[in-house]
Amino acid sequence: MTLFSETASRDNWRWMRRAAHFVSAPERLIALGLAILLGLLVIVPLFQLVRETITVQPYDSAYLPGRQPGELTLFHYERVFGSRLSWALFYKPFMNSLVTAFGATIICLALGALLAWIVVRTNVPYREFVNTAVVLPYMLPSWVMALAWVTFFKNDRVGGASGVFAYLFGVQPPDWIAFGGIPIIICLSLHYYVYGFLIISGSLATVDSQLEEAGAIAGMSRLRQFVSITAPLVLPAVGSAVVMTFIRVIGSFGTPAVLGMPIRYFVLPTQIYAAIGSRNVGDGYLLALVLVLMAILFIWINQRMIGVRKSFVTMSGKGFRRREIDLGRARWLVFAFVVALMCLTVVLPLGLLVLQSLSRTAGNYDLSNLTLHYWIGARGGVNALYAGVFQNPQILHAAWNSLRLAFFTALATGVLGFLIGYVVVKTRGSLSSRALELAAFLPYIFPAVAFGAIYIGMFSRPVGPIPALYGTFALLVLIAAVKNLPYTSRTGIAAMLQIDKSLEESARVQGIGWVGRVRHIVAPLAASGLVSGMLLSFIGTMRELSLIILLVTPSTAVLASVIYTYQTDDVPQLIGAATLLLVALVVGCNILFRLVFRNTKMGFA
Repeated sequence: MTLFSETASRDNWRWMRRAAHFVSAPERLIALGLAILLGLLVIVPLFQLVRETITVQPYDSAYLPGRQPGELTLFHYERVFGSRLSWALFYKPFMNSLVTAFGATIICLALGALLAWIVVRTNVPYREFVNTAVVLPYMLPSWVMALAWVTFFKNDRVGGASGVFAYLFGVQPPDWIAFGGIPIIICLSLHYYVYGFLIISGSLATVDSQLEEAGAIAGMSRLRQFVSITAPLVLPAVGSAVVMTFIRVIGSFGTPAVLGMPIRYFVLPTQIYAAIGSRNVGDGYLLALVLVLMAILFIWINQRMIGVRKSFVTMSGKGFRRREIDLGRARWLVFAFVVALMCLTVVLPLGLLVLQSLSRTAGNYDLSNLTLHYWIGARGGVNALYAGVFQNPQILHAAWNSLRLAFFTALATGVLGFLIGYVVVKTRGSLSSRALELAAFLPYIFPAVAFGAIYIGMFSRPVGPIPALYGTFALLVLIAAVKNLPYTSRTGIAAMLQIDKSLEESARVQGIGWVGRVRHIVAPLAASGLVSGMLLSFIGTMRELSLIILLVTPSTAVLASVIYTYQTDDVPQLIGAATLLLVALVVGCNILFRLVFRNTKMGFA
C-alpha cells in the first residue's frame, strides 16, 4: 500500500511539474488559446457545413411534409445531383465554373509567366516602373474590369441602354461578346494574372544563368534551354501560381454576377447566392461544399504532380549569376506592350467608369449629356430617385462601413498573425507548430462565397455563449479577419524567423517579463512584416464582395455590396461613381498607410 502511494505521489508530482512547465512558457498557453480559437472559426464551421447538407431545413417543409427541421435526410443530395432539377441546379453551373476557371487560369499563367520573364530576364527599359505597374490591377476590385466591360460592350437586347461600342460604331455587340463565359474569362484573367507574375518572377530570380549557359555550350537552342532547364526548375512556382489562381477564380462572385447573371449564365458562386437568396439554404450549402472539395482536390493533385520530382534546387554554394537577355531594339516594343497592358487593365476601365458616372442619360456619350449630378447632385432634377455620391446617405454610410470593416479586420489579423508567428517559430518542429501553421492557412483554400455560406450556417443561431451574429457588423469583421488570416500569419512567421532567439533569451536572463520582451524587442523587430500583412488585409477587405455578399444587410452594407445593388437595379451612373469612390479610398488609404509607417520597411512593392 505504501509503495502504491509513493508511486501515485511521484506520478502526481511529475504531472504537476509538467503543468508548471506548460504554464511558465507563454507560447504554450498562447498556442492552446489559438488552437481553440482556430478550431472554432475554421474547423468547426466546415463540419457545420457538412451537417447542414444532411439535415432538413425550414424551407424543405413543402417538399418533405411531416419532417421536422434538423432531422437527417439525403434530400439535398438527391435534389442537387440526381433530380430533374440537377442540370439547372448543379451540372450546368459546375461545367460553367470549370470552363471559366480553367480558361482564366491558363491565360493568367501564360500572361504572368511572360511578364515575369520580361522583368527578371530581359533588359526591358524602366524595369522598376514595369515591376510596379504590372501589379496595379491587384489594387482594384476584381469586378471593376467587368463593370468597364459592360459599359463598353453592353447591347440593348439584354435590357437597359447600349454601351460605348454601339454608340461609336452603330452596331450592337453580339450577346456572347457582351455577356457570358468569354467576357468572364477575359476579365478574370486581366485581374488575377498578378498571382502568376509575383510567384513565378520570384522563382525565376533564383535560377542560376550558369545552368542555361552550360546548356548553350552543349549545343541547346534557347527554346530547348528553357524547356529542359529553366521550366523544370520553376515548376513548383508554376504549381503554386496555378493553385492560387484557380482557387480565387473559381470562388469569384463579382465578375460572374455582373457578366453572367443578366443572361442566366450561372457558375457555382452565383448559383450559391441564388439558392441562399431564395432561402433554399440546403442546396446552397451543398454547392458550397462542392467548391471546398474542388479546391482541396486541386491542391492535392498539384502536390502529387510536383512530388514526383525530388529536387528543384536552383541555388547552391558554388556561386550564383543571373544573366539578362539583350532584346536590342525590341526592348522598346516590349515596354510598349507592358504600357498597353496597363492601359487596358487600369486606365481604360477607370476612364470608362468616369465617363459612365458623368452621363446624364445612360448610353448617350455626347458632351452635351455630361453632368455632375451623380457626384454632387441632390435627389430630384436629373434623377428623382437617386442622389449623387456625396449627397447619398446610403453610399456614404456604406463607405464608412467599408473603412471600419477594413480597419478592424487589419487590426485583428495583425494581432492574430503576430501571435501565430510567435508561437509557430518558438515551437518550430513540433506537431503543434505544424498544426497551427496549417490551421491558419486553411481559410485560403475555401472559396470566398463558400466561406460566407459556411458562416451563415454557423452563426445564424446561438453557439453556446455566443449569440446569433447573422446580420451584425461583428460577423463581417469576424469572417473577414479569418479569411485574411493566411496573409498576416505568413508574414508574421517570416518576420519572427528573422529575429534571433538570443535577443529574447538575453532579456529573460535580465529578468524582463514576457510582456516587456514582446513590447520592447519582438514587436518592434517584427513590425515590417506585420505592417505588410495588415496592409494586404486592409486592401483586400476594402474591395471584397464574394466573401460578404451573403452576409450583408442594409445596416451593414459596404461599398462593394451597394455597388452590386446598383448593378441589379441598373443604375450605371451611380455604379461608376461609387466604384471610383471605392478605388480612391483604397489607393488613398494605401498611400496614407505608407506615410504613417514610412520608417518601417514594407515587405512588398
